[in-house]
Amino acid sequence: MAERPRLAVIGAGPAGLAAALAAAARGVHVTLVDSAAEPGGQFYRQPAPGLRARRPQALHHQWRTWERLRGGLDAHLAAGGVTHLSDHHVWCVERESAGLTVHALLGPDQERPAAVHADAVLLATGGYEKVLPFPGWTLPGVVTAGGAQAMLKGGLVLPGRRAVVAGSGPLLLPVATGLAAAGAEVAALVESADPKDFVRRTRALAAQPAKLAEGAGYAAALLRHRIPVRTRHTVVAAHGGERLEAVSVAALDAEGRPVPGTERRIACDTLAVGHGMLPHTDLAEGLGCRLDGPNVHVDDEQRTDVPGVWAAGEATGIGGAALSLAEGHIAGRSIAARLAGTEPDPRAWAPAARARTRTRAFFAALEGAYAPPARWAEQVTDGTLVCRCEEVTAGAVRRAVGELGAGDLRTVKLLTRAGMGWCQGRMCAPGVAGVAGCELAPGRRLLARPVPLGVLATQAADAPDEDTSAQ
Repeated sequence: MAERPRLAVIGAGPAGLAAALAAAARGVHVTLVDSAAEPGGQFYRQPAPGLRARRPQALHHQWRTWERLRGGLDAHLAAGGVTHLSDHHVWCVERESAGLTVHALLGPDQERPAAVHADAVLLATGGYEKVLPFPGWTLPGVVTAGGAQAMLKGGLVLPGRRAVVAGSGPLLLPVATGLAAAGAEVAALVESADPKDFVRRTRALAAQPAKLAEGAGYAAALLRHRIPVRTRHTVVAAHGGERLEAVSVAALDAEGRPVPGTERRIACDTLAVGHGMLPHTDLAEGLGCRLDGPNVHVDDEQRTDVPGVWAAGEATGIGGAALSLAEGHIAGRSIAARLAGTEPDPRAWAPAARARTRTRAFFAALEGAYAPPARWAEQVTDGTLVCRCEEVTAGAVRRAVGELGAGDLRTVKLLTRAGMGWCQGRMCAPGVAGVAGCELAPGRRLLARPVPLGVLATQAADAPDEDTSAQ
């Protein structure tokens, strides 16, 4: 086993699992490093074992695909071809002369260091939600759309009894229908996209009939649960005292501004809101990988421009589980061939490559149709917090630009402290950039997550080392 090439896969979602299975089947020993207690990522998030869910498949679609992934993983775990390290929170990947070292913090308290040594690394770090600020968005009861879905899938609990699901993007559909199926009253699905934008992209969308059928299924579920749908609308404010009590929504004009006189107040105790997704690129940035806009740049084999580092899934561009599976399979086969010292044959993964091309085109069309309202920042009042960690208001950001001459996101951060808190701008950067009128630039952080000083101060030789190199 010690002579087998070693691959560290960071992330056990669809991309990471597909890559791990493809590489392990070709003689590579895979260490699957994941922050969650169970594999599956956000898409296949499983209920906690202690909840003893009787029908977890009711919370998912593509369940058969998950069963195949889970069965393959179990087989490789039993055979010793894959090691699964759960509750490992990766904060850095270090390049060394003998390969790469993945540094992680172990356990729910994230205080115990661990290290995994490998010949190659696959970044399958997924994506996270983008939420744009609006008056009242910090009230208890306002959650991200993905957060509401995670509560339902992972905890089997509802975020509230009467919900409004709002924002923009395909995630809103499964969130609204999932909450309704679990017993919540969904008072409205508020989508800022214009249906006409989908008509203009009919050719690209029609190339993926399975996706259209999936969308039709969600439409039927919306009708079945009698969920009112308001397209070309947006939430302009959330209202409440100690927690959320209602939201105000309004129609949008052609330029993305609320139309006067169309505002309507909807009573609710939960607002699940999201404005699309962004790739998790912290580890790639720390390694110095090239980015194409917000995405990690990869070639046709899913290789980054850093030797020994591949990337797959949402980190290379938001595209859903099907795209993640295709990219992960290609990456796993490429890695296995490269580590064996042979030139990969693209014909070996031709079906996955075709699926990748089609799905990328489909989601590129969706991205254009689901763009947030162009004038959303104009509706953010000066008193609205845009950086919750440091309690920085939109007014402070605007003063930094208008009075102090800040012309980029970094200068705004230095003048206002926006983005200097616990999340290091991961959550607030899109909102701050929009209010400031600045480009959303990569953070280029050395550390991908907060790390105790004691871990940084400890010499690598003295730290507890979870070395899988001999497995």
